[in-house]
Amino acid sequence: MSDLNGSIASEPTFDREQGSSRASLYSASFWGLWLRDWHVLSGSVVTFAIRTIMQPLLFIFVFAYVFPKIGQEVGAAGGVNFATVLVPGLVAVAVLFQGISAVALPLVNEFSVSREIEDRVMAPLPTTAVALEKLLFGAFQGVIAASIVFPLLYVVPATDVEVQIGSWPLLIVVLLLSTITAGAAGLAIGTTFRPTQVPLVFSVIVIPTTFLGCVYYPWQELGAIPWLQAVVLVNPLVYVSEGLRAALTPQLPHLLPWVSMGALTVATTVLGAIGVWGFHNRVLD
Repeated sequence: MSDLNGSIASEPTFDREQGSSRASLYSASFWGLWLRDWHVLSGSVVTFAIRTIMQPLLFIFVFAYVFPKIGQEVGAAGGVNFATVLVPGLVAVAVLFQGISAVALPLVNEFSVSREIEDRVMAPLPTTAVALEKLLFGAFQGVIAASIVFPLLYVVPATDVEVQIGSWPLLIVVLLLSTITAGAAGLAIGTTFRPTQVPLVFSVIVIPTTFLGCVYYPWQELGAIPWLQAVVLVNPLVYVSEGLRAALTPQLPHLLPWVSMGALTVATTVLGAIGVWGFHNRVLD
């Protein structure tokens, strides 16, 4: 009886030890994949920087430096100059498309040309965890992109930029939600499209998303075109731009922060689920 009692008593301890060992293995494997991605990123710093700043830099140089210098100020809203209007929008573009390109483009190659994905899924991790590591590392690159682009928006414009950060917690939450949404979008795109379809992604998704993402104007200004104001609400970039507008330039019209954060949460959930499902299917292929 004592042996039996001892055996029964030892089983929960064994289960706990086994669970702890598995958690440690998963954590170490996840961290190993993260360090691998960091090593690749650190070896292409110049490419990363150029990819991040080129579009925002050119846009703000032309519209916030050249135009005011030649007397053609455009895009002012609510008595605020266009350079201020651009700040949250261009940070949003940098965050979203850095996250997408950091996840989607490597995945397209890993699933087709290099087949590097086979090495990754051999790690002692559930396939879902491998997909989430890709998503989160893309989000991490989105944070870096925001920190690179934001100072440029102060330095380049010929007119004063009026940024008023009324709530740091709001800014941090919106930025984190935005980067995770970007990573989820990259995972969904990278597991859905084939290499030959990459140009289609930029033509059909990237360009319309940018121009209809409230980057260059507040969402409320679209009230003059009611049907378009309603249609653009399906665009996640609208909520990234409007969330950052509420955090960085609250003097401009913007969506209520809880609306932007709620929409980004829904977008992350939907895009993340599509991406993880697609990742499982592509791995099984």
